[in-house]
Amino acid sequence: MENYDVIVIGAGLAGLQTARLLAERGFRILLVDRKSALDQSIHTTGVFVRRTLEDFDLPSDCLGPPVRQVRLYSPGRRSMDLVSPLDEFRVGRMGLLYRRFLSHAMRAGVEWLPATRYVEHVELRDEMIVRLDGQAFSRWVRTRYIIGADGANSRVASDLGLEVNREWIVGVEEVLAGVPLNGPPRFHCFLDPRLAPGYLAWLVHDGEEVHLGVGGYPARFDPLKALREFRASVSGIVDLREAQLIERRGGRIPVGGVLQHIANDRGLLVGDAAGAVSPLTAGGLDPCMRLSTFAARVVGDYLETGDPRALTAYSGELFRARFVSRLWMRRIIAKVRTPVLVELGCALLRMPLLNSFAWQVFFGRGSFPDMDLCPAPQPVVLAG
Repeated sequence: MENYDVIVIGAGLAGLQTARLLAERGFRILLVDRKSALDQSIHTTGVFVRRTLEDFDLPSDCLGPPVRQVRLYSPGRRSMDLVSPLDEFRVGRMGLLYRRFLSHAMRAGVEWLPATRYVEHVELRDEMIVRLDGQAFSRWVRTRYIIGADGANSRVASDLGLEVNREWIVGVEEVLAGVPLNGPPRFHCFLDPRLAPGYLAWLVHDGEEVHLGVGGYPARFDPLKALREFRASVSGIVDLREAQLIERRGGRIPVGGVLQHIANDRGLLVGDAAGAVSPLTAGGLDPCMRLSTFAARVVGDYLETGDPRALTAYSGELFRARFVSRLWMRRIIAKVRTPVLVELGCALLRMPLLNSFAWQVFFGRGSFPDMDLCPAPQPVVLAG
């Protein structure tokens, strides 16, 4: 039976980042994912904000052209433009980015086990035995620690006795090519509780790809039907007549904020499994990078010292205290169901004071709270 210091379940951005950083510290890491290839069944739009782009050295060839402009639409399609002097967004080419992350993780020593699912684990005195099932095998391995990076509906969280997500929205989008760009690259955001109850519909056109999607509370809309209606409604904004469908994505997005109990002496959670998504904007890539970088530091310190106190800094309660206002905003947004109220809110956003608030939401550096305990972010990968 093989022995590992850490088994990371899930090879999304959070799992890849955590695995690589731990391997670079000299730990033996096994990275497991249900998918046979990481460019299959991608769930995220992949919009990286300026804060992430400034703090992490993401490979530029895995990113689309910069976007500086946002156009916000009310339910009645009255629009408001927000423009930044800086490059605010870049859409990740996520399949390529995942492959690049995996390549560098394996170069650091991470062992990669695709097309394999986590089934269960048995706890012993100072280690765990983990069952992993592939298409033609069932394998048991030993580990000192488990990291759950297995998404919003985490199996690892339940098995470790950690908290699980209980509030989420559902998003679905199409990635299109061959769409002409009129004007500068732009992020179009549509506030319409009929199409996207509790969230928004979006159209991002960076000059190379178009990402067109809707998101909302699953009990209040049919995502695929809403997506079809939304696509038909944007013909006056973009010309989709020659659009070529590259892929369709979809999945759950936790919006209840970072969970309170996300670590113990057997394992911890990162990414969506930890609820590391902004409750207000539902942006998850910046929280994912920051929390997984911090998790790698905390787990490394714990494994080196054997002192459970090293895990106390990785506390969801501490993280949640940093963005109480965003949690309250999420509660308010969830209760707004009538287009009339949203129309009124959009009208108020055109006023100078609230216009600056809207600018801050889209362009500020507050999508996820800074962690004073977190070390300075490390470069992620080098291009090539």
